[in-house]
Amino acid sequence: MSQVEGAEIPANALINESSPYLLQHAHNPVHWHPWSDHALQLARDQNRLMVISIGYSACHWCHVMERESFEDLAVAAVMNAQFVNIKVDREERPDIDHVYMTAVQLMAGRGGWPLNCIALPDGRPLYGGTYFPRAQWLRILQDVAKLWESDPERALEYATELTHGVQQADLLPVVKARSRFTAKLLKDVMQHWHPHLDNSEGGSDRAPKFPMPANYMFLLRQANLTDDLKLMAHVHLTLRKMAFGGIFDQVGGGFSRYSVDPVWKVPHFEKMLYDNAQLVSLYSEAFRASGRPLYGQVVEQTLDFIAREMTSPEGAFYSALDADSEGEEGKFYVWTAVELQELLGADFEWVKDYYNINSTGLWEHDNHILLRTTDDKTFAAARKWTVATLQAKVKKVNGLLLKRRGRRVRPGLDDKQLTSWNALMLKGYADAYRAFGKAKWLEAALRNADFLLKVQRRDDGGLWHGHKNGRSTVNGFLEDYCFSIEALIALYQVTFDRHWLDAADGLAQYAITHFMDAGTGMFHVASDLDPKLFAKKMELSDNVIPSSNSSMANGLFLLGHLLGNEEYLEMSDRMLGQMLQLLPQQGAWHANWCALLLRKVHPFHEVAVVGPDALDRRAELDTYYRPNMLLLGGVRENGLPLLKGRAVIGRTYIYVCVDKACMMPTEDVIEAVGLLV
Repeated sequence: MSQVEGAEIPANALINESSPYLLQHAHNPVHWHPWSDHALQLARDQNRLMVISIGYSACHWCHVMERESFEDLAVAAVMNAQFVNIKVDREERPDIDHVYMTAVQLMAGRGGWPLNCIALPDGRPLYGGTYFPRAQWLRILQDVAKLWESDPERALEYATELTHGVQQADLLPVVKARSRFTAKLLKDVMQHWHPHLDNSEGGSDRAPKFPMPANYMFLLRQANLTDDLKLMAHVHLTLRKMAFGGIFDQVGGGFSRYSVDPVWKVPHFEKMLYDNAQLVSLYSEAFRASGRPLYGQVVEQTLDFIAREMTSPEGAFYSALDADSEGEEGKFYVWTAVELQELLGADFEWVKDYYNINSTGLWEHDNHILLRTTDDKTFAAARKWTVATLQAKVKKVNGLLLKRRGRRVRPGLDDKQLTSWNALMLKGYADAYRAFGKAKWLEAALRNADFLLKVQRRDDGGLWHGHKNGRSTVNGFLEDYCFSIEALIALYQVTFDRHWLDAADGLAQYAITHFMDAGTGMFHVASDLDPKLFAKKMELSDNVIPSSNSSMANGLFLLGHLLGNEEYLEMSDRMLGQMLQLLPQQGAWHANWCALLLRKVHPFHEVAVVGPDALDRRAELDTYYRPNMLLLGGVRENGLPLLKGRAVIGRTYIYVCVDKACMMPTEDVIEAVGLLV
């Protein structure tokens, strides 16, 4: 039980849920319901409007609105008297979030969380927005309730128009002609994108700044394939600024969700699994492209954080760490100069310069955000230390700070395990192993792949979306399938184990059967087995996470090449063709589609390695960065078309192929790399 103004508040209907976000609201005086047939029927039976409030456990402004409004007895009295109140964890139910987010974006011109939408008894949206201060929220509740009571026809008319807008939002004109994928399209994309890049601080030319891993993965590959030195410099500037900034946890590793300012200093302190998963992949690939030691340090620290704080005993990955502790954002992560001096003693003299315990790192209330402005080589040289000496000192200091920080009240942990985000992290581990060859990272990837396929995959071949307390729940969404497909392909490329490829193929077949829209060739967010919402959504634009359709199109492209499946390749072509008209002007919001276009425009090399030393040759090949290279192989042929007839007893041959046409085989890795042009 909790107390509000001295009154003991009994638990509401959220108390039986497993979602940490819903459980946070289980003792609000608001009579919350989870999204369910019972709650929806209650609204219809009582002809009541619904308040559909959507958020997630690590959301700072969700906590603020809870404290100001949902724990307030007067606000709760209005909500309970006039509405059926429904709480939704957006991470658990992205399908519900998609439809109501679109509605709010149409009404307000922007979206975010908390997302608060007032809907008709049949679920159609009527009014909504994001965070509302208490007085404004109370006024909105009263005004909308009055409208529904006094003029329901007007409310119905507006909801009908808004619903039509939501239903039309994802519609694409069907492109029937065969699309042409040209280098000019990519040139047009970059022409419109370049002016919006911040070449002083990195990232985009506005604040807040999000890492946007899909954007920088595309820009990294684009720069390499076109020898664009200016773009390459921008990519490395951005990766360095993020790694040095407050957005990166210098002590414990891992990235916060975004920076509130244009210089990556002050983070929004929540740590999300999906950000860190993708950033591990990005920094790993950037290391393969450049060999910069900083990128290896970032990957090492981030994966240490994931292993230490975000991994379950079964090898699954938790979802998020809260921004707040003890009711204050960032309190867990910041330091006063006095604290640091007492803890570090003589080391404080160099640490204050290394981590900017000065006006640069000063935040608020005499607290400092640890951040860097100088690379290790320069910093060590100024003190006549070797880089190795400096890094040993930093490691020792970070250990002390991490131990002391561990005594503080920790941010809340959202310990549910989402299939889609686990797949992103699985891919991150596979990509890190590909770049650095550390066996412990491959072991983590293999454990997680077993979790996804043995725990989250059902007997019918479909996936569950969530897992917590030993129970898998919620029918999988497209994001679960597409990210799992890409993760399993990444795992295949570092193991040459056909099992992972067959699993990816099975998930693709299931997704085609249950998610594909026959008219456009695109895929819906939710399965045809799920109860219908008032609109059926497709996710097309890339954001902090690639859109599920762009991921699916990339996955089908790679599977098509690996399996020799022309149908998959045609599906991928059709999907990309539907999006071409949007790319030139909106490349930054369709970066993962642009990455697929790169694969179509430049020669795409299928590199087959067959023989007893296949895995060793694979590792050697990966020391050379070629963005448009797909690896397949093994000791034996394993039934893949490109490997058929390639095995020679006692020899390991490398075959460099383009569109299934292979050049003369070689046993020499350097010679093979020379053919990748």
